[in-house]
Amino acid sequence: MANAIEIQQPSSTAMQAGERAVVTPMEMLDRAVSQGANVETLTQLMNLQERWEANQARKAFDEAMASAKANMPAIVKSRKVDFTTQKGRTNYQYEDLASIMNQVGPVLSANGLSVRYRTQAEPNQPISVTCIISHRMGHSEENTLMAGRDESGNKNSIQAIGSTVTYLQRYTLKAALGLAAAADDDGAKADDTGAITEAEREIILTMIEETGSDTAKFCEVLQIDSIADMPAVKFRRAISMLETKKRKVAANG
Repeated sequence: MANAIEIQQPSSTAMQAGERAVVTPMEMLDRAVSQGANVETLTQLMNLQERWEANQARKAFDEAMASAKANMPAIVKSRKVDFTTQKGRTNYQYEDLASIMNQVGPVLSANGLSVRYRTQAEPNQPISVTCIISHRMGHSEENTLMAGRDESGNKNSIQAIGSTVTYLQRYTLKAALGLAAAADDDGAKADDTGAITEAEREIILTMIEETGSDTAKFCEVLQIDSIADMPAVKFRRAISMLETKKRKVAANG
């Protein structure tokens, strides 16, 4: 058969006991070219090579992420918010994006991982931020969150966009690295009667939609009347619940 690919078996003396020969798609492609295989055969082998490389890159990504998470330092909260309004006192500590990157950046780099963001801010539409974790072999995974502009305080329009973008960058990064549930206490306001912010509400609603969660049941579990009325102190638990649901949805395809 003119297009058959002859695969040479290594001699028994060249192999150790129990060792199996591994022929990569690229080696098969080289042999096919040398044997004058037709275009259809070469195309199939090239597609096989691309799938093989993608699978190898995914395995390398998973191994790198596992290694990075095993060596991830505890996130230190270096910023503090403390102010009083007519609704009561708000007092909590948090870690900003720069401090998170200072702590996790070296670990990610040591494992061949990098972080970048993709942002969309169309007029009259929620702001969308996607955190992309990439490995040097080419595989990458994304995490996207959306929220409205943070118009709290005296922010102008540009500051409102910047505040939301920074907020979403922080949360998408923490979610992508599995840091949110373990280290985030943004919602730990001293005053339990204070509700979550507009940006936090948008994040909750987006994750509910992404996971196909039942809003009424979600509120029932958290013992709240509505998402808008969610006490800030329950924000961390809500995010943790939705991230768990998100992982289950992803695992089930």
